[in-house]
Amino acid sequence: MLILAGLSGLALVSTIFGMMMAVASDLPALENQAEYEAAENSVLFAGSDEIASLTGNQHRILISESEVSPTLKNAVIAIEDRRFYEHEGVDYFGIGRAFVQDIVNRSAVQGGSTITQQFVKNALAAQGDRTVFQKLRESALAYHLERQWSKQKILTQYLNSVYFGNGAYGVESAMRTYFGEGETYDAEDRLSTAVEPAQAALLAGIISSPSAYDPVQNPEASLERRNFVLDSMLEQGLLTQAEYDGAIDEPVPTEKDIQPPELDSTVPFFTTWVTQQLVDRYGAGKVFGGGLEVTTTIDPGLQQIAEEAVDAKLAGVGPASAVVTIENRTGEVKAMVGGEDFEGTSFNLATNGHRQPGSAIKPFTLVTALEQGVSPEDTFISEPKRLGEGFVAHNFDDAYTYTTTLRDATTNSDNSIYAELGLQVGTENIAETAEAMGIDTELSTNPAMTLGGLEVGVTPLEMAFAYSTLANDGVRRSGDLAASPMGPVGIERVEDPSGDDETNSLISKQVFPEEVGETARELLTGAVTSGTGTAAQLVGGPQVWGKTGTTENYGDGWFVGSTEQCTTAVWVGYPDSVKPMRTEYNGGPVTGGSFPAEIWHDYMVQAIALDGACQAAEGDLAVPTAPVAPVEPVAPVAPVEPTEPVVPVEPVVPVEPTVPVEPTAPAPTESTICGPGEVATVEGCVPG
Repeated sequence: MLILAGLSGLALVSTIFGMMMAVASDLPALENQAEYEAAENSVLFAGSDEIASLTGNQHRILISESEVSPTLKNAVIAIEDRRFYEHEGVDYFGIGRAFVQDIVNRSAVQGGSTITQQFVKNALAAQGDRTVFQKLRESALAYHLERQWSKQKILTQYLNSVYFGNGAYGVESAMRTYFGEGETYDAEDRLSTAVEPAQAALLAGIISSPSAYDPVQNPEASLERRNFVLDSMLEQGLLTQAEYDGAIDEPVPTEKDIQPPELDSTVPFFTTWVTQQLVDRYGAGKVFGGGLEVTTTIDPGLQQIAEEAVDAKLAGVGPASAVVTIENRTGEVKAMVGGEDFEGTSFNLATNGHRQPGSAIKPFTLVTALEQGVSPEDTFISEPKRLGEGFVAHNFDDAYTYTTTLRDATTNSDNSIYAELGLQVGTENIAETAEAMGIDTELSTNPAMTLGGLEVGVTPLEMAFAYSTLANDGVRRSGDLAASPMGPVGIERVEDPSGDDETNSLISKQVFPEEVGETARELLTGAVTSGTGTAAQLVGGPQVWGKTGTTENYGDGWFVGSTEQCTTAVWVGYPDSVKPMRTEYNGGPVTGGSFPAEIWHDYMVQAIALDGACQAAEGDLAVPTAPVAPVEPVAPVAPVEPTEPVVPVEPVVPVEPTVPVEPTAPAPTESTICGPGEVATVEGCVPG
């Protein structure tokens, strides 16, 4: 037995030794220039239509050892491989230190790979899950590389192979993207030769996760990471105290500062979202030079009519819009409008625009309440309510219905009742429901969250995806090529030049009972037929359910709605800041029931007639007519004594709307959140 074990061990050692000797022949292929010359563009498709070409070499500039700023080198070494000048390619001490840190923190907080190993991995385009022997081969290559290349060559070649996000492949491209300020350059120009400490720390911090530390998408995380790199440089003696003091208060680049490389795509916002997923899965080398053919989920027909619906309503008005459509049965993204003009700003409002949802958060409260046994016919008192210190719930224009069922409170988007209900079922439970349905952003659990008052907002992509779970009777649909685990899907298939491919497979998870979904959708249908979302009705077409959302200062307007086939979220607002939209809707304020619901309606009128994800079922194919957006609901008169609520009269079939002259109040009865001693008015919260 011992002899067999000894022979097995000897065989393993021999195999590893043989591998280490054999890989020496692979070293020439790791050279940046060889990789650059062998690169093939990757292409993105929608069906058989090409929608984007990822041309990494077009904007990738290879730099030499003498063209790399010492400050930049020090920043990268400080955060990625502090023992770079001491180890021989594989840092056994660093692996042990990382292992201990991971055990102490009970999670993977520190990597054990050296810069040399990372470079080998980048050059081999080996990302994601790798076998033990692949990792051994990488280590063997790193070992040999250290014996044939200088440390400076390894570091320079590494910086040429790193993806820094926002389309920047290689450090020179990154400098031009984040700090070039729109300049034009001669072929010999190099920004990487003179890099300030704050700039170097930002770029070094991005390397480990370009999306998580993107200064545009996640400015707070980017700033924290950059400052951590500066702290590390100071601690390791790679930065003087004076240099540190001058860098620590520098702002990170904003959306207006960043100039991404030109993108060859007909759907640029969707393309940038998918490209980051591909880089995370396959590595920048393979994505920008590996000749991949990627079949995406986007539907060009739906994409076009979504863009047209936005332009028809908002062209020249001022606010921007984001639109996302999810196919309910697959969880696939079929349309994505991320803003007005990608060339003007590449910030994707659909995937990264975290905005306050207002009353559009109420379906999560509704599902939570129904799960806990609350009935649609349970009654509540609709009146101003002080619900804890500093939290007062008012309805719009102080309009209350007194004794009201949950059904009618949902139709009328009653703030006072939903705030009380939210606290009754528990804000933590509501947040858990939202997460289970597909909201990826961590929701705050303060009382104001019941009415959409969140510390960090939600994105249109999250809202469309979460509502699609409700459309599926509580079944969350995703795939194994999803953007995140159990998240929305943008990639159907990936094939490399050798013919190897990966195809997305459907993954489903029941997150709440089917009967809860059926009841919730029934109640939310009332919000469209006779509530704040009547402008979204598809008269003569399929049944629609959904919810409007408006923030108290008219900074955000939402309509998220669904048919049986697909779910679409529409957000309207100013992208730079929460600028009030008090007069943009024909002289009146923008609410969820105005532009957002109208854009949703106009888009879906055409979408249900197309042969695609949103095509209406047989019998619902009549092209619907446009309903009249409500001018202003009459506030109910308070009865002397509360009585049973009146059953709503069947709504009159709307006719083609006329252009409103100048409304004196918002179209729907959207609600506001006011502080103590304030009351809600058309102009917002004022002293009571």
